[in-house]
Amino acid sequence: LCSEQLSSQPHYDYGMRAVKTVITAAGNLKRNEPDCDEMVLLLRALQDVNIPKFLEMDIPLFEGIISDLFPGKTRPMLDYGKLMSTMKEQIRLHNLQPHKFFILKVIQLYEMIIVRHGLMLVGPTGGGKSTCLSILKSTLTSLKQQNVSGFAYENVKIYQLNPKSISMGQMYGEFDPNTLEWKDGIMSTMYRHATSDTTNDRKWKMFDGPVDAIWIENMNTVLDDNKKLCLNSGEIIKMSETMTMMFEVEDLNVASPATVSRVGIIYIEPKGLGLDVLVESWLNTFPT
Repeated sequence: LCSEQLSSQPHYDYGMRAVKTVITAAGNLKRNEPDCDEMVLLLRALQDVNIPKFLEMDIPLFEGIISDLFPGKTRPMLDYGKLMSTMKEQIRLHNLQPHKFFILKVIQLYEMIIVRHGLMLVGPTGGGKSTCLSILKSTLTSLKQQNVSGFAYENVKIYQLNPKSISMGQMYGEFDPNTLEWKDGIMSTMYRHATSDTTNDRKWKMFDGPVDAIWIENMNTVLDDNKKLCLNSGEIIKMSETMTMMFEVEDLNVASPATVSRVGIIYIEPKGLGLDVLVESWLNTFPT
């Protein structure tokens, strides 16, 4: 129904991997709330997995489809408790504004981390992709320092890299053409360092740059259920449970469907925030 009625976008995917993610999300909800109505849990799982990737104009259409599939069922208001209060405090400390849209996207990012080990923040410049990531990192770290228990309430380390600033050999590693000696790449070194870290700290591998079918195809075995990075040297590095692969991109026009289906998508459009919040934060920098 979604593929027929909603707009066609490069980052929309309704394949079997998307179905599996919905089932995983529903399973997590069922474990946390075993006495809740299963239809309501499935409704929440469908919304949690799909709404983050939709453009603003497609959300009312999706809500219409959901209301037809689940007549009489409504999504209950959720209380995020300490997560929400700590997030708002971190937003204030960073001289940002607790805009409803911004808070929603940070919550969606957190919930996507729970069900996916690979995700993409997609949207034009100025939408707040980097800031969403920064606020969630400081929120989770703050919750850890307060000894609050919850999923991923740990210190967060971000390993950041622009994949288009270096060659494929410099990224994944290559054999020296003269000596035939293997030379590790920047990404493979960072990846190995993150997997060898046995602490409970969350490790986020952030690729901040355009996604194309050339460099990201080598990541497909990492992003699917294998969770393994396969290098040309024959080495296979298994991803640890505390790692998350993240990509911050403007669009997915040249990404292959194989890649899009393997990751969770959070679409952030600049008009969701508007300009008022930027002006408010700017005015706060002036002496009173």
